[in-house]
Amino acid sequence: MAGLVYRQNNVIEWQRLHQRHDGLRTWTKGPRAKMMIYPYFVLLGLGFSGSMYAMGRMVFGKKTWY
Repeated sequence: MAGLVYRQNNVIEWQRLHQRHDGLRTWTKGPRAKMMIYPYFVLLGLGFSGSMYAMGRMVFGKKTWY
C-alpha cells in the first residue's frame, strides 16, 4: 500500500486545468475527454436515428427493421 499512500498529489494540477478560462466546457477538458465524449455522441446519434427510423416505419404499418 506504500504506492497508494505516498503517491504524488495532483489536485493542484487538476484544479488548474479545470479552472482555466479557455472557453471549453468542464467535460471537454482533460487528457481523455475526447476519447469518451465522441463515442458517446456517436452512440447517442445512432440510437436517436434508429428510433426515428423505426417510428417512421411503424407509422406506415411495418413492424420490422427491414
